[in-house]
Amino acid sequence: MSQFFQIHPENPQKRLINQAVDILRKGGVIVYPTDSGYALGCHLGDKQAADRIKRIRKLDDKHNFTLVCRDLSDIGVYAKVDNTQYRLLKTFTPGPYTFILPATSEVPRRLLHPKRRSIGVRVPDNEIVRELLGELGEPIMSSTLILPDETEPMTDPYEIRDVLEHELDLIIDGGFCGMEATTVVNFLGDAPEVTRVGKGDPAPFQV
Repeated sequence: MSQFFQIHPENPQKRLINQAVDILRKGGVIVYPTDSGYALGCHLGDKQAADRIKRIRKLDDKHNFTLVCRDLSDIGVYAKVDNTQYRLLKTFTPGPYTFILPATSEVPRRLLHPKRRSIGVRVPDNEIVRELLGELGEPIMSSTLILPDETEPMTDPYEIRDVLEHELDLIIDGGFCGMEATTVVNFLGDAPEVTRVGKGDPAPFQV
């Protein structure tokens, strides 16, 4: 049965953040708030935890996880970014965007797109996430909390607990944080391509 933490969205309690990070490091699967809804997350190097997320969402092996990063310095470790891309990312992070970029060798092979060796990265504008990532010291491997056969992410922490408490190790209640997915921008081609329009304004990336 999962633990349930109510964490203040603007002033996260350090004790609860530390406990949440300890759960992640021990292989736990957590639900946590972002700036575009709730997400499932686990430790970057934990295959068993990632497999649990796949089971919860009934995902196949082709699903791309996203690395949720604290800032651009984290992105630079796990993704290859040129000067033009860096300027764009600097302007629009933190924010409700997911960026598809070529992966570096720091990314475990099993997380890569099988043909393109790419990875999704994002920097949410959410204080709870910032504190989690700051204490953890590395990205959280994440997937939006959308249940099988549903099209919208779950938004109510109490409903999440009712439905999934036996599948999770921790649910973080950070209040309402929206229900619209991120805007996805693909940087693998010669120019940015918006492949999903979500909460983030797509206009700056449309040529």
